[in-house]
Amino acid sequence: MRLASVFLLPAMIWGQGSVLTVAPVEKVHGKRNDVLAVKLLAQLRDGYHVNSNKPNEEYLIPIKLTWQAEPLQVEEVAYPKAHAVKSGFSENPLSVYSGAFEIVTRMKVPGNAPAGPVLATGKLRYQACNDRMCLPPKTVDVPLTIYIQ
Repeated sequence: MRLASVFLLPAMIWGQGSVLTVAPVEKVHGKRNDVLAVKLLAQLRDGYHVNSNKPNEEYLIPIKLTWQAEPLQVEEVAYPKAHAVKSGFSENPLSVYSGAFEIVTRMKVPGNAPAGPVLATGKLRYQACNDRMCLPPKTVDVPLTIYIQ
């Protein structure tokens, strides 16, 4: 029995990582004083959802995208419209995303930004759930190169 659990545990941990996939963000080009739209495409495995950025219950973990993108200035992170799902553990419907969805970040290039590539790092934090359980919260790094002209 112990031997089986040694082999199953890595498979279970690996399986958690494949519940949500994030497509590589395309390289972005911009000029000084431009506002750039950076699109992050995510795909959840069938049967799973993540809480929206504004869940209906305080104790639920929202999805959240943050950026370290200096010298660019993050003006807005726009999440898609969530849909309501009824669950057995809450009287209120859950506000969730499932399937494929897109998060758009608007970044401003300062007028004094140096020309050349800027490496930005996004962090997408989420908790994936299905109708029986929730997996531990996870944070995924989102690398992005922005070329300033």
